[in-house]
Amino acid sequence: MSESPERTPDGRYIIVRGRLWRASNPNLSEAERAKLVDRLMDARRAVGAALKAGDRTAEKAARADVHAAKVALGERGPVWWSDGAPDYNRHLVKNTPYAGDSG
Repeated sequence: MSESPERTPDGRYIIVRGRLWRASNPNLSEAERAKLVDRLMDARRAVGAALKAGDRTAEKAARADVHAAKVALGERGPVWWSDGAPDYNRHLVKNTPYAGDSG
């Protein structure tokens, strides 16, 4: 299994190649998180199958399923924190208040 990615000190983001990606909502129960990750993986496999088959309709539906699973996990859509802090998802770390922080 691969090493876990670096996180920001507040746990809101993982850092991949200098970019922030919103982490899953830590308030989800382990069972709910596992169910949503399974749903996400199924949807990603469906995207691959649709691409392989050249089925653009199935690809579009599968990509929508990926998005829905990521929203349910808290990785997209409304932020899962409630302190009013802005969302820096997909920003370069160096262009955010997290620059200089070490996870």
